[in-house]
Amino acid sequence: MIEHSPCIGVDLGGTKIESILIDADGRERARRRRPTPRGSAQAIVEAITAEVTALEAAARPGLPVGIGTPGSLSPASGLLRNSNTTELNGFPLREALQQALARPVAMANDADCLALSEAHDGAAAGAGVVFAVIAGTGTGGGLVAHGRLLGGANGIGGEWGHNPLPWPLPGEGRDDGPPCWCGKRGCIETFLSGPGFAADHARVTSRAADAAAIVAAARRGDAQARDSLARYLDRFARALASVINIVDPDVVVLGGGMSNVDELYEVLPRELPRWIFSDCFTTRIVRARHGDSSGVRGAARLALSAR
Repeated sequence: MIEHSPCIGVDLGGTKIESILIDADGRERARRRRPTPRGSAQAIVEAITAEVTALEAAARPGLPVGIGTPGSLSPASGLLRNSNTTELNGFPLREALQQALARPVAMANDADCLALSEAHDGAAAGAGVVFAVIAGTGTGGGLVAHGRLLGGANGIGGEWGHNPLPWPLPGEGRDDGPPCWCGKRGCIETFLSGPGFAADHARVTSRAADAAAIVAAARRGDAQARDSLARYLDRFARALASVINIVDPDVVVLGGGMSNVDELYEVLPRELPRWIFSDCFTTRIVRARHGDSSGVRGAARLALSAR
């Protein structure tokens, strides 16, 4: 690998497409951001193609490209599935992009890209096993072991957002929990995503507010907001415990908009031992070092590793 040979990473989110031109040593050359078109998979393909073309103007054409996506590619059909950007489900996204860009494209789930980025040169650098969480518009996870992304036999390694919330209380189960876009009820995503947090607050209080406003109100002492935040933190601990009991990672990295809730890093280390099947708990719970850039940097890392 040529040390400064550049590549392009693209993070396809529900609301934005972020792209970077980056060297193999992690030096960023250029960055772009635009809103994600909605309602048309083909419009998303055209937007990504335009971003790649614009970045290549600062380097050269034909650069390696890695894409982080919501959902994942089916190993059976090659079609995208499990995406909360629902117009992409059942669409041959990688094939369409490869045709539009006239080159191979590396592609992985956005949470996988977060895990790869943070395990390589982020908050979990040097750790053996890393579980990365995205809690934002949706909720997802990715696994890296000893520097290697674990996609799994079915292409869903690390996926946790559409498992049921463990140790459910009334109103949290598969029969009485909130409905999820995937067709089930009581999925972890319906509680831990930003919209899920806001929806829980509205159900209990009949007061509409977004996640940031609820957290701010809780810090000001608003009793209802404090109760909503306490429920959120308890659910986060239970949901993470189910992963830790299976994978036992060295580090859990939190990303996405909800990772900016500082209380997570105070409460989770204290609450998780209640649910962990162990007499000790040493897993580190950390915020993504690269913040919102972790996904796009991990997508670029995909392109580098595919060379």
